[in-house]
Amino acid sequence: MSTPDQHLTTVAVGVTTDRLARVSPAARAVHRQVLTAYAATGNPPGRDTLVDASGGADPDALLRELHDRDVIRLDPEGAVEVAYPFSTRPTPHVVTIAGGPTVYAMCAIDALGMAAMLRRDISIASTDPRNGQPVTVTIHKGRAGWRPGSAVVIEGAITSPVGDCCQPDTSAEAVQPAVDRCCAVLNFFTDPASAAAWLADHREVTGKLLTQTKALRLGAAIFGHLLNA
Repeated sequence: MSTPDQHLTTVAVGVTTDRLARVSPAARAVHRQVLTAYAATGNPPGRDTLVDASGGADPDALLRELHDRDVIRLDPEGAVEVAYPFSTRPTPHVVTIAGGPTVYAMCAIDALGMAAMLRRDISIASTDPRNGQPVTVTIHKGRAGWRPGSAVVIEGAITSPVGDCCQPDTSAEAVQPAVDRCCAVLNFFTDPASAAAWLADHREVTGKLLTQTKALRLGAAIFGHLLNA
């Protein structure tokens, strides 16, 4: 029987490694360039940068490949709008990168994973969606300080009869965009009681509470390797 920690690791690998294994090397190179640009400027890279990173391939086709695998999300005009963990559009999760920009994270787990992905200190400012109270997390040299000390995270998804954004996909058609199914669920809460009450009020959500340690570990497991060659 697997332990809870082993389950979290399995989920994390399913979200990223399985999907990235299905994209072409050229698309993966473009993906790394997109993440690097967000980390440096808070925005996706310009077209000239994507052309350089694409190795002679059509950068628009490579972006579409990444979009189809839910590695990134494009807006209706084909511009990068989301590159997990980053978002161009505002979200409740604001991350300040040490020596870098302030960026938006798609969800609580994405925000927590940025420190491991970038190998840099970060500070996170978010809000409990139930009571409106602030939750902050500061990660310095891999150690996290949470305020309030009782804060927790919900891991889960909006229930759907097709696929699961938190499990491995088997085809492009099976991918359920995390932005639609998971990101609104994966939030910080001031304490377990607030998180449990939020879940009770949202019957369309299948979720569970994560301790601070498990939430930080899950973020690192999902995003810690994304900039690796």
